[in-house]
Amino acid sequence: MTATEATALLAELAAEFPVLQREVAGRPLVYLDSSATSQTPQPVIDALTRYYTESRASIHRGVYPLAVEATDLFEGARRRIAEWLGSTPEETIFAANATAAINLVAYSWGRTNVRRGDLVVLTEMEHHSNIVPWQLLCQEREAELAYVRVTDEGMLDLEALDSLLERGPRLVAVAHISNVLGTVNPVAEIARRAHAAGALVLVDGTQAVPQIPVDLREVDADFYAWTGHKAYGPTGIGVLHGRRELLEEMPPFISGGHMIRTVGDDESTWTDLPWKFEAGTSQIAEAIGLGAAVDWIRAVGIERIRTHEEGLVAETLSRLAAIPGLSVQGPARAQDRGSLVSFTLGGAHPHDIGEILGREGVCVRAGHHCAQPLMRRIGTNATTRASFAVHNSLADVDRLIEGLEDVRRVLQL
Repeated sequence: MTATEATALLAELAAEFPVLQREVAGRPLVYLDSSATSQTPQPVIDALTRYYTESRASIHRGVYPLAVEATDLFEGARRRIAEWLGSTPEETIFAANATAAINLVAYSWGRTNVRRGDLVVLTEMEHHSNIVPWQLLCQEREAELAYVRVTDEGMLDLEALDSLLERGPRLVAVAHISNVLGTVNPVAEIARRAHAAGALVLVDGTQAVPQIPVDLREVDADFYAWTGHKAYGPTGIGVLHGRRELLEEMPPFISGGHMIRTVGDDESTWTDLPWKFEAGTSQIAEAIGLGAAVDWIRAVGIERIRTHEEGLVAETLSRLAAIPGLSVQGPARAQDRGSLVSFTLGGAHPHDIGEILGREGVCVRAGHHCAQPLMRRIGTNATTRASFAVHNSLADVDRLIEGLEDVRRVLQL
């Protein structure tokens, strides 16, 4: 399918996002910040509303019909989410977000397995959520952190990775798609190399899951984390997919109700996966909403979404190249990117760019994007980021370019 065909097929989908009916300064809202938080289509909103208005009850414990119905909706969502990405329900754990999912691994697996002098390998393009938990772990365990460098072209240096793998690290943690550079990393190849060196692999799939086809069987990571609010779902829910044998060996991260089998006066035993890692009352509505978001994505077709967004990125890269003083960060080719473009413009601060664009209803992100080590690597403190979703169009790209011309005029660039 060509980009033009994909765009035509997806054009009507913008009407399914209620917030996009808003206007700013008399013009339609252009939302280009889906890498931070995606907008929510009406079918997902409807699923949340139905739970609250028709099926509101706690899950797992009750035997009355309403509780059974709520439980079926919750666990049904888990099954569909697991199936979509090639996982199993037992290996699909709900958490508050991707950050919580990564912390679960760092605290539970990390504090059981990482010892003094061990090595944990990250990359220079990681989000803080995939850096700080490992910093804390290594500080506590007197272990070492090392980073795979990013090339000037915005790609991971796999030779540098191989050099670090020769040192026998315990874990390699890597983003599937960079939230700044847009780089789509070869995570299956990275996992293959890491496993050959005896290391486990954690992939931060937050940007990847809503943007590109993901098959966890092909990726073959030991842990894969992502979040609902970037995948057209609700806030307050993320997912950790883990290798079953590892999850069974790991101790609970958060303890309390629901994750127990028995509680004695002095010790307790734990229930089965995945509930061993889901203490307390679950994110019931959020899981149901995320299940609806996955259903919606599957109905649209993730391949169609990828083709459409890749076309928008290609057009954006082409148009930005004609703007004097503008520099794009990351790979030059759209096919090497996810659905985002980060850039700097002359001496303009990204916050000023974002504020001026915002006056015209064009919503972009400005700042360090929770990736300060990467900002140091590329030699800037902040960038402006435009990120696309299924509802965006070439007209939105036009509005972005038009807005940047206003920025140049206002700031006299």
